[in-house]
Amino acid sequence: MSEKESLKTEQDTTTAHSGEERTAPGARDDGGLKEALGGQALRSRAIVRTSVVGIIANVLLAAFKAAVGLLANSIAIVLDAVNNLTDALSSVITIVGTKLAGKAPDYEHPYGYGRIEYLSAIIISVIVLYAGVTSFVESVKKIIEPEPADYTVVALVIVAVAVVAKLVLGRYVKGQGVKWSSDSLVASGTDATMDAVISASTLVAALIYLFAGISLEAWLGAVIAVVIIKAGIDMLRETLSKVLGRRVEADKARAIKETISSVPGVYGAYDLVLNDYGPDTLEGSVHVEVDETSDARTISALSREIQRRVLALDGVFITAVGVYARPTADAEALKLEKELKELVFSHDHVVQLHGFSFNRETRQVVFDIIIDFEVDREALYAQIVSEVEQRFPDYRFTVVLDTDVSD
Repeated sequence: MSEKESLKTEQDTTTAHSGEERTAPGARDDGGLKEALGGQALRSRAIVRTSVVGIIANVLLAAFKAAVGLLANSIAIVLDAVNNLTDALSSVITIVGTKLAGKAPDYEHPYGYGRIEYLSAIIISVIVLYAGVTSFVESVKKIIEPEPADYTVVALVIVAVAVVAKLVLGRYVKGQGVKWSSDSLVASGTDATMDAVISASTLVAALIYLFAGISLEAWLGAVIAVVIIKAGIDMLRETLSKVLGRRVEADKARAIKETISSVPGVYGAYDLVLNDYGPDTLEGSVHVEVDETSDARTISALSREIQRRVLALDGVFITAVGVYARPTADAEALKLEKELKELVFSHDHVVQLHGFSFNRETRQVVFDIIIDFEVDREALYAQIVSEVEQRFPDYRFTVVLDTDVSD
């Protein structure tokens, strides 16, 4: 059994610390049913089930809209039907991506296949973009060479029913996406809600044509196409951002650091780095500040407890715990640390000073500083180092410019 698996078996034994309880990400409020049924397996089944519902609904809507659009000679309704087909295809890709992402880790991919879900989301984005571009081209052709529409009461009723169906479907799919941390489902649900608005616009255009004789079909088709293109671009941007590696959410980072700092013997948590290996699959490392007199046995036990608590309470596996030795008895070190902080924090854009250590024999002082991304970090770093060395000429300094990766 791996270290990670061993730690996971202890999750159910820890539900609270420091007098408060927190639920792991993705957990439900129904007595831990999700965890009891196997976490990721339950999530996968829920996503597949929701996607199947989406496929059936979109295929039926596409068939109805295509028939109505062809009978009424309405390019807007036909394009809306095409959009429903792309939604159905997106659901198919979501199912395939979810199944592949659920494969167990192996020798070549020890972190699993979770990121395949992001790749499937990219494919869905490209499909939506393609549908939008082709729809825009067809609409422009209709603007140049317009053809009169021929609406019937039955056609308008079907479009109205489609609006209601899409609103219900969108709310359901997006709700499931939020519940199970599935970007693909959230995107599909949002897209379905947008489709309902588009269908409602088509209905309005039809009524305007019937009562005022003004045909807005082709123009509305072009507007619909632009909306589809924008949706595709937004989806692609969001997914690519995750593939590139985004900053840890502030609330998530603070919660993890709070968990770590609650462990007896830890005086602070710093340098939290998390790697995203798929939805709800985060692994990372952290530095903690401990008493400089702590021995290896104490630090080893402390590291294990940190891993156990963070996995149980925050759903994140901490692969490595680095250590900063905190001076607790050296008056000179404590005084120097205080004066250094006063000097360093006198500069705007300095986020943090941590990892302070002092060797009395060599007069060597080491500490890290974090500077935010809003300024020239290298220039401000050089200025701070220069000021520190001038202010404290009796010491030798090693100042590390750390990166602002988490709140």
